[in-house]
Amino acid sequence: MARITASVYTSHVPAIGAAIDLGKTHEPYWQPLFAGYEFSKQWLREHTPDVVFLVYNDHATAFSLELIPTFAIGTAAEFPIADEGWGPRPVPPVIGHPELASHIAQSVIQEDFDLTIVNKMAVDHGLTVPLSLMCGQPQAWPFKVIPFAVNVVQYPVPSGRRCFQLGQAIRRAIESFDDDLNVQIWGTGGMSHQLQGPRAGLINKAWDNQFLDRLIDDPAALAEVPHIEYVREAGSEGIELVMWLIARGAMADVAGGPKPRVAHRFYHVPASNTAVGHLILENAA
Repeated sequence: MARITASVYTSHVPAIGAAIDLGKTHEPYWQPLFAGYEFSKQWLREHTPDVVFLVYNDHATAFSLELIPTFAIGTAAEFPIADEGWGPRPVPPVIGHPELASHIAQSVIQEDFDLTIVNKMAVDHGLTVPLSLMCGQPQAWPFKVIPFAVNVVQYPVPSGRRCFQLGQAIRRAIESFDDDLNVQIWGTGGMSHQLQGPRAGLINKAWDNQFLDRLIDDPAALAEVPHIEYVREAGSEGIELVMWLIARGAMADVAGGPKPRVAHRFYHVPASNTAVGHLILENAA
């Protein structure tokens, strides 16, 4: 059967993608950030999955205020790179896994989670920046990707509890798939940042690192944190962190298995007025 072997958590700041695409990764401003992902790139080369289930949020690219699904799963065979106003990023197209994606949709919907099934969708920096951070600049991504878009842009957004429970349903769906697949689940977005208003530029290092601690050690309690705490402590865009709870909910310990191993943890500020967090958790073999 398919199995989840690890979860990866990372910010998806658009300026990171621009720094990669424009060859600025060794500039003094950017070098400390990219140094924090050198271990991760090597780790991924040694632990390359067959499929990555990648949780991210769309930035008014595939969806607009005219249509805002709370949870949307990409079931296509391929996903083109979106033009976000300055041309598509020069990265490979994303190759999907329609069979596993459709199986997950069937299983999760039967567990009473309402998903929007998307058979045609362009993917933006929310998905491509994490791929670039973990994979570098390959000719083709080294695994298939199932995009899973979550609305954290327009309220009402899903609760941390709902996301955590959804992650558990996704794990059950993947483990019920007959093919022998190595699957990783990635949660992206965050950490603390606010892009507008009198608190624009807010970064809360203490809260961010406490979030990482709780994500590792007590995700069930973290899932009960209300939206207002995210907004108050981590800024208006800090709410993106509920997406990390989908990935964490899919880990084995949540279903009574052993606690995951922390393979890597990294935190850096600033990156374009945003705090960058990164974590790799491995399930026991």
